[in-house]
Amino acid sequence: MSGQGTIDVVGFMDLASLFRARGWASPHRMDLDAEIDGDELLRRLDVPDAAVECLFVNHHAIMVAAARIRPGDRVAVVPPGVPGPHRFSLGIWKRPDAAGK
Repeated sequence: MSGQGTIDVVGFMDLASLFRARGWASPHRMDLDAEIDGDELLRRLDVPDAAVECLFVNHHAIMVAAARIRPGDRVAVVPPGVPGPHRFSLGIWKRPDAAGK
């Protein structure tokens, strides 16, 4: 895990290209001194909600609206479009509806 007061964030697929275009290392280290939710993480990363299907927080797939990120966590940001067989092995079961459920 990353040090206290930071999180490590990795972008998958198209989001990896976005992170590289911004000059961010992989993983991208962000300061974080208090717990935030997934929506706040996307705001801080300046990544649109529609560009993200789910997050992995410490290797567990979770929908953005349900994610809780704490200092020291490792987070992966996953865009829509992960191919079918890989979705199941990664723990991504279905695309959430507009409400994130």
